[in-house]
Amino acid sequence: MATDERLKDEMTDALFEAILLLQTKEECYRFFQDIATVAELKAFAQRLQVAKMLEADVTYTRIAEETGASSATISRVKRCLNYGADGYKLVLQRLAEKNNS
Repeated sequence: MATDERLKDEMTDALFEAILLLQTKEECYRFFQDIATVAELKAFAQRLQVAKMLEADVTYTRIAEETGASSATISRVKRCLNYGADGYKLVLQRLAEKNNS
């Protein structure tokens, strides 16, 4: 699926280019600590964990219990996994490959 054109602009391009320059987990922590709130980062981390669990066919109830995610968040992530831009799938596949090597 193609990227949503509403996202694309010069500032977003510059942000993604900056993120791609980060080389270590520590650099990521430093940059994201400056650019986002703790709550925003925790929400992103939670959504990724929800996606991992959905891909593993974990039930909504267990996902909610283990991550604290609302049913609305879980549903949104599920919708993205099924009908989104395949960003979650790309990252989950690469994480799996990294963990298997």
